[in-house]
Amino acid sequence: MNYANKVVVVTGASSGIGEESAAEFARRHSSVVIVSRRKETLDDVAKKLTKYGSEILVCPCDVSQKQQVEQMSKTVLDKFGRIDILVNNAGFAIYGSVLDLKIEEIESQMATNYLGMVYCTKSFLPKMLEQKSGHIVNVASVAGSFGLPGIASYCASKFAMLGFSEGLYHELKGTGVGVTVVSPISVRTNFFDHPSFNSIPQYSPVSISSKTVAKAVVRASSSPRLEIIVPPLVRVAVWAVRVAVWAKHTFPYLINPILGAAFRKAMSSKQKLH
Repeated sequence: MNYANKVVVVTGASSGIGEESAAEFARRHSSVVIVSRRKETLDDVAKKLTKYGSEILVCPCDVSQKQQVEQMSKTVLDKFGRIDILVNNAGFAIYGSVLDLKIEEIESQMATNYLGMVYCTKSFLPKMLEQKSGHIVNVASVAGSFGLPGIASYCASKFAMLGFSEGLYHELKGTGVGVTVVSPISVRTNFFDHPSFNSIPQYSPVSISSKTVAKAVVRASSSPRLEIIVPPLVRVAVWAVRVAVWAKHTFPYLINPILGAAFRKAMSSKQKLH
Protein backbone atom coordinates (compact mmCIF):
# COMPACT_ATOMS: atom_id res chain seq x y z
CA MET A 1 0.00 0.00 0.00
CA ASN A 2 1.07 3.57 -0.67
CA TYR A 3 0.83 5.32 2.72
CA ALA A 4 1.68 8.79 1.46
CA ASN A 5 -0.91 11.33 2.62
CA LYS A 6 -2.94 8.70 4.46
CA VAL A 7 -4.43 9.98 7.71
CA VAL A 8 -3.38 7.71 10.58
CA VAL A 9 -4.52 8.00 14.21
CA VAL A 10 -2.38 6.20 16.80
CA THR A 11 -3.47 6.01 20.45
CA GLY A 12 -0.99 5.38 23.23
CA ALA A 13 1.55 7.14 21.01
CA SER A 14 3.70 8.68 23.75
CA SER A 15 6.01 5.65 24.01
CA GLY A 16 6.62 2.02 23.10
CA ILE A 17 4.56 0.40 20.36
CA GLY A 18 2.50 3.53 19.79
CA GLU A 19 5.50 5.80 19.33
CA GLU A 20 7.24 3.30 17.04
CA SER A 21 4.04 2.81 15.01
CA ALA A 22 3.69 6.57 14.57
CA ALA A 23 7.30 6.67 13.37
CA GLU A 24 6.73 3.86 10.87
CA PHE A 25 3.76 5.67 9.32
CA ALA A 26 5.52 9.05 9.38
CA ARG A 27 8.48 7.42 7.62
CA ARG A 28 6.02 6.40 4.90
CA HIS A 29 4.84 10.03 4.59
CA SER A 30 1.44 9.60 6.21
CA SER A 31 -0.23 12.40 8.16
CA VAL A 32 -0.05 11.04 11.70
CA VAL A 33 -2.23 11.98 14.65
CA ILE A 34 -0.55 11.02 17.92
CA VAL A 35 -2.86 10.52 20.88
CA SER A 36 -2.05 10.08 24.56
CA ARG A 37 -2.91 11.67 27.90
CA ARG A 38 0.19 13.84 28.38
CA LYS A 39 0.70 16.71 25.93
CA GLU A 40 4.29 17.32 27.02
CA THR A 41 5.30 13.77 26.14
CA LEU A 42 3.44 13.92 22.83
CA ASP A 43 5.24 17.15 21.97
CA ASP A 44 8.56 15.36 22.52
CA VAL A 45 7.46 12.52 20.22
CA ALA A 46 6.30 15.02 17.59
CA LYS A 47 9.74 16.66 17.60
CA LYS A 48 11.36 13.28 16.94
CA LEU A 49 8.99 12.65 14.03
CA THR A 50 9.65 15.95 12.26
CA LYS A 51 12.73 14.43 10.61
CA TYR A 52 10.43 12.44 8.30
CA GLY A 53 8.81 15.57 6.88
CA SER A 54 5.30 14.27 7.51
CA GLU A 55 2.46 16.23 9.07
CA ILE A 56 2.08 15.41 12.77
CA LEU A 57 -0.93 16.44 14.83
CA VAL A 58 -0.69 16.26 18.63
CA CYS A 59 -4.00 15.35 20.29
CA PRO A 60 -3.92 14.98 24.08
CA CYS A 61 -6.75 12.62 25.04
CA ASP A 62 -7.53 10.05 27.71
CA VAL A 63 -9.22 7.33 25.66
CA SER A 64 -11.00 5.99 28.74
CA GLN A 65 -13.03 9.21 28.75
CA LYS A 66 -15.78 9.08 26.14
CA GLN A 67 -16.22 12.85 25.85
CA GLN A 68 -12.49 13.37 25.31
CA VAL A 69 -12.49 10.77 22.52
CA GLU A 70 -15.46 12.45 20.85
CA GLN A 71 -13.65 15.80 20.93
CA MET A 72 -10.41 14.25 19.66
CA SER A 73 -12.15 12.60 16.70
CA LYS A 74 -13.95 15.85 15.86
CA THR A 75 -10.60 17.68 15.86
CA VAL A 76 -9.09 15.09 13.50
CA LEU A 77 -12.02 15.01 11.08
CA ASP A 78 -12.40 18.80 11.06
CA LYS A 79 -8.73 19.16 10.12
CA PHE A 80 -8.27 16.32 7.63
CA GLY A 81 -11.82 15.49 6.52
CA ARG A 82 -11.03 11.79 6.58
CA ILE A 83 -9.35 8.94 8.43
CA ASP A 84 -7.63 6.02 6.74
CA ILE A 85 -6.09 4.03 9.58
CA LEU A 86 -6.96 3.87 13.27
CA VAL A 87 -4.46 2.16 15.55
CA ASN A 88 -6.02 1.38 18.94
CA ASN A 89 -2.88 0.82 20.97
CA ALA A 90 -3.45 2.55 24.33
CA GLY A 91 -3.31 0.08 27.20
CA PHE A 92 -1.67 -0.93 30.46
CA ALA A 93 -1.61 -3.68 33.06
CA ILE A 94 -1.49 -3.90 36.84
CA TYR A 95 0.07 -7.05 38.24
CA GLY A 96 -1.63 -8.84 41.11
CA SER A 97 -4.09 -11.58 41.98
CA VAL A 98 -7.78 -10.91 41.58
CA LEU A 99 -8.08 -11.16 45.36
CA ASP A 100 -5.47 -8.47 45.96
CA LEU A 101 -6.38 -6.00 43.21
CA LYS A 102 -8.80 -3.20 44.02
CA ILE A 103 -11.97 -3.20 41.95
CA GLU A 104 -10.99 0.27 40.71
CA GLU A 105 -7.71 -1.15 39.37
CA ILE A 106 -9.59 -3.80 37.43
CA GLU A 107 -12.09 -1.26 36.12
CA SER A 108 -9.35 1.15 35.03
CA GLN A 109 -7.67 -1.50 32.86
CA MET A 110 -10.96 -2.37 31.18
CA ALA A 111 -11.78 1.32 30.71
CA THR A 112 -8.55 2.07 28.83
CA ASN A 113 -7.71 -1.23 27.15
CA TYR A 114 -11.18 -2.21 26.00
CA LEU A 115 -13.63 0.69 26.25
CA GLY A 116 -11.02 3.13 24.95
CA MET A 117 -10.80 1.00 21.82
CA VAL A 118 -14.62 0.92 21.57
CA TYR A 119 -14.90 4.71 21.96
CA CYS A 120 -12.30 5.38 19.27
CA THR A 121 -13.79 2.82 16.91
CA LYS A 122 -17.31 4.21 17.35
CA SER A 123 -16.05 7.76 16.77
CA PHE A 124 -14.21 7.04 13.51
CA LEU A 125 -16.10 4.10 12.01
CA PRO A 126 -18.98 6.16 10.54
CA LYS A 127 -16.51 8.25 8.52
CA MET A 128 -14.71 5.12 7.28
CA LEU A 129 -18.02 3.60 6.18
CA GLU A 130 -18.96 6.85 4.44
CA GLN A 131 -15.61 6.77 2.61
CA LYS A 132 -16.03 3.03 1.90
CA SER A 133 -12.40 2.65 2.95
CA GLY A 134 -10.24 2.44 6.04
CA HIS A 135 -8.65 -0.01 8.42
CA ILE A 136 -8.81 -0.46 12.19
CA VAL A 137 -5.78 -2.05 13.84
CA ASN A 138 -6.34 -3.19 17.42
CA VAL A 139 -3.18 -3.95 19.37
CA ALA A 140 -4.06 -6.79 21.73
CA SER A 141 -1.77 -9.51 23.09
CA VAL A 142 -1.34 -13.26 23.10
CA ALA A 143 -2.82 -12.76 26.58
CA GLY A 144 -6.06 -12.27 24.66
CA SER A 145 -6.06 -16.02 24.06
CA PHE A 146 -4.56 -17.28 27.34
CA GLY A 147 -5.77 -16.34 30.80
CA LEU A 148 -2.59 -15.81 32.81
CA PRO A 149 -2.41 -15.68 36.61
CA GLY A 150 -1.33 -12.32 37.98
CA ILE A 151 -2.74 -10.38 35.02
CA ALA A 152 -6.27 -11.81 34.85
CA SER A 153 -7.87 -8.37 34.52
CA TYR A 154 -5.47 -7.39 31.72
CA CYS A 155 -6.20 -10.68 29.95
CA ALA A 156 -9.92 -10.00 30.29
CA SER A 157 -9.54 -6.64 28.55
CA LYS A 158 -7.66 -8.24 25.66
CA PHE A 159 -10.10 -11.19 25.44
CA ALA A 160 -12.81 -8.53 25.11
CA MET A 161 -10.86 -6.65 22.44
CA LEU A 162 -10.36 -9.84 20.43
CA GLY A 163 -14.03 -10.84 20.66
CA PHE A 164 -15.22 -7.33 19.73
CA SER A 165 -12.81 -7.23 16.79
CA GLU A 166 -13.92 -10.62 15.49
CA GLY A 167 -17.58 -9.63 15.58
CA LEU A 168 -16.85 -6.30 13.91
CA TYR A 169 -14.67 -8.03 11.30
CA HIS A 170 -17.67 -10.04 10.14
CA GLU A 171 -20.02 -7.04 10.27
CA LEU A 172 -17.74 -5.02 7.98
CA LYS A 173 -17.36 -7.60 5.22
CA GLY A 174 -17.92 -5.97 1.85
CA THR A 175 -17.87 -2.39 3.19
CA GLY A 176 -14.27 -1.55 2.23
CA VAL A 177 -13.36 -1.18 5.92
CA GLY A 178 -11.15 -3.78 7.57
CA VAL A 179 -10.24 -4.84 11.10
CA THR A 180 -7.03 -6.62 12.12
CA VAL A 181 -5.79 -7.50 15.59
CA VAL A 182 -2.04 -7.49 16.28
CA SER A 183 -1.21 -9.87 19.14
CA PRO A 184 2.40 -9.75 20.34
CA ILE A 185 3.98 -11.85 23.08
CA SER A 186 6.13 -9.99 25.63
CA VAL A 187 7.37 -6.64 24.33
CA ARG A 188 10.26 -4.56 25.66
CA THR A 189 8.42 -1.32 26.46
CA ASN A 190 7.48 0.67 29.56
CA PHE A 191 4.49 -1.68 29.93
CA PHE A 192 6.18 -3.02 33.07
CA ASP A 193 6.81 0.40 34.62
CA HIS A 194 3.83 0.10 36.92
CA PRO A 195 5.05 -0.46 40.52
CA SER A 196 3.05 -3.69 40.74
CA PHE A 197 5.64 -5.37 38.47
CA ASN A 198 8.60 -4.53 40.72
CA SER A 199 8.70 -7.98 42.33
CA ILE A 200 8.92 -10.00 39.11
CA PRO A 201 11.35 -10.10 36.16
CA GLN A 202 10.16 -7.68 33.50
CA TYR A 203 11.31 -9.39 30.32
CA SER A 204 11.62 -12.97 29.16
CA PRO A 205 14.14 -14.42 26.68
CA VAL A 206 11.45 -14.27 23.98
CA SER A 207 10.67 -10.56 24.48
CA ILE A 208 10.52 -8.59 21.26
CA SER A 209 11.13 -4.93 20.46
CA SER A 210 8.37 -2.38 20.04
CA LYS A 211 9.77 -1.68 16.57
CA THR A 212 9.08 -5.29 15.57
CA VAL A 213 5.48 -4.90 16.67
CA ALA A 214 5.19 -1.51 14.94
CA LYS A 215 6.19 -3.08 11.63
CA ALA A 216 3.45 -5.68 12.19
CA VAL A 217 0.99 -2.83 12.83
CA VAL A 218 1.85 -1.34 9.44
CA ARG A 219 1.37 -4.73 7.76
CA ALA A 220 -1.92 -5.17 9.59
CA SER A 221 -3.23 -1.84 8.29
CA SER A 222 -3.62 -3.33 4.81
CA SER A 223 -4.17 -6.97 5.73
CA PRO A 224 -7.36 -9.00 5.11
CA ARG A 225 -6.57 -11.16 8.15
CA LEU A 226 -8.40 -10.95 11.47
CA GLU A 227 -5.31 -11.52 13.64
CA ILE A 228 -1.55 -11.31 13.25
CA ILE A 229 0.47 -12.96 16.02
CA VAL A 230 3.91 -11.42 16.60
CA PRO A 231 6.42 -13.65 18.41
CA PRO A 232 10.19 -13.32 17.87
CA LEU A 233 11.44 -13.20 14.32
CA VAL A 234 11.65 -16.98 14.02
CA ARG A 235 9.17 -18.82 11.83
CA VAL A 236 9.16 -21.88 14.11
CA ALA A 237 8.12 -19.65 17.01
CA VAL A 238 5.27 -18.20 14.94
CA TRP A 239 3.84 -21.63 14.32
CA ALA A 240 4.48 -22.74 17.92
CA VAL A 241 2.32 -19.90 19.22
CA ARG A 242 -0.41 -20.53 16.64
CA VAL A 243 -0.47 -24.24 17.49
CA ALA A 244 -0.62 -23.40 21.20
CA VAL A 245 -3.61 -21.08 20.66
CA TRP A 246 -5.34 -23.70 18.47
CA ALA A 247 -4.71 -26.49 21.01
CA LYS A 248 -5.93 -24.36 23.90
CA HIS A 249 -9.27 -23.73 22.18
CA THR A 250 -9.60 -27.23 20.69
CA PHE A 251 -8.59 -29.32 23.71
CA PRO A 252 -9.24 -27.01 26.70
CA TYR A 253 -9.71 -29.86 29.18
CA LEU A 254 -6.26 -31.18 28.30
CA ILE A 255 -4.35 -27.93 27.79
CA ASN A 256 -5.72 -25.66 30.55
CA PRO A 257 -4.54 -27.79 33.50
CA ILE A 258 -1.07 -28.06 31.94
CA LEU A 259 -0.83 -24.31 31.30
CA GLY A 260 -2.20 -23.47 34.73
CA ALA A 261 0.34 -25.65 36.50
CA ALA A 262 3.20 -24.25 34.41
CA PHE A 263 2.25 -20.62 35.05
CA ARG A 264 1.73 -21.17 38.78
CA LYS A 265 5.13 -22.82 39.02
CA ALA A 266 6.75 -19.96 37.09
CA MET A 267 5.09 -17.34 39.30
CA SER A 268 6.17 -19.15 42.45
CA SER A 269 9.77 -19.38 41.25
CA LYS A 270 9.91 -15.68 40.29
CA GLN A 271 8.50 -14.54 43.61
CA LYS A 272 10.99 -16.67 45.56
CA LEU A 273 13.84 -15.05 43.62
CA HIS A 274 12.69 -11.60 44.70
